[in-house]
Amino acid sequence: MSPDLNDSMTVSAPDSAPIDTASTDASPTDTPPIPHVVIAPSRGWVALNLAELWRYRELLVFLAWRDIKVRYKQTVLGIAWAVMVPLMTMVVLNVLFGLLMGKNGKPTIEGVPYAVSTFCALVPWQLFSNVIGQSSGSVVGSSNLITKIYFPRLITPLAPVLSCMVDFLIAFAVLLGIIGYFHLFTDYHFVISWALLTLPLWVLLAVAAALSISLWLSALNVVYRDVRYILPFLTQLLMYVSPVIYTTKSVMTGDVPQWIRTVYALNPLVSVMEGFRWALLGRSDPPGFELIPSTAMVAVLLVGGLYYFRRMERTFADVA
Repeated sequence: MSPDLNDSMTVSAPDSAPIDTASTDASPTDTPPIPHVVIAPSRGWVALNLAELWRYRELLVFLAWRDIKVRYKQTVLGIAWAVMVPLMTMVVLNVLFGLLMGKNGKPTIEGVPYAVSTFCALVPWQLFSNVIGQSSGSVVGSSNLITKIYFPRLITPLAPVLSCMVDFLIAFAVLLGIIGYFHLFTDYHFVISWALLTLPLWVLLAVAAALSISLWLSALNVVYRDVRYILPFLTQLLMYVSPVIYTTKSVMTGDVPQWIRTVYALNPLVSVMEGFRWALLGRSDPPGFELIPSTAMVAVLLVGGLYYFRRMERTFADVA
């Protein structure tokens, strides 16, 4: 005869007294409630919520490490490409300006070899262009992740900043090697001064400038895919109007009107390039009139980009 399932049952456990399940004192009201978090799209302008971003810092590091591995997966030279691109660019420019303008006509700092002056600007430029190139498409590239789980969407354009910093540090080490070579085997001598202490500020300004533009482009790229076609042209244009292959002193001579100087100084990379040269080479003047407009432009673009990204992120999962 089969037992009645409604009857009380006694279950024996090894090395323990019998447990009468019918006489248990637990009641449904004693179970703690399970917390529920309702995730809903934001409305209008919302706060940045940097505290939430900090709680997801491990995901930020993970995505940055993923970008590094994917970028150099199945490559012959691997992470050496972080050095090869600016190095080959410097060689080509050195030969080209040497043929066009002669040995003494290159647009460089007085007493500094053109190769050193150019590579000193190419290193932060490579950081800037890499961050823009990877961050602008980060939201669309992470659409599979965005549509499945919740996390602060700001992490997607921030992760490429960390991965590009690895490339920057490698290229920066090569830059120090080039400066050391010219110091030991040529007439150029490296001058160490207190200006070297300002180098982290110029790196920070370069990252902030790249991130400020990337926030706008990454949000716009979700809705308007034209961004991926505009980006190469925009990057090339920024390189031409920035003192990468020339110095500010070589183009901003005494007869240039003041309004052109002001417009030129609005480019944040002007202060970055000249700041790098001043801190590392010790032969140029510190950034002067261009520092305030450049910094103000970065601040406006960065704050505006952060709030615009937060406003648009409620549509990312639907459109991306």
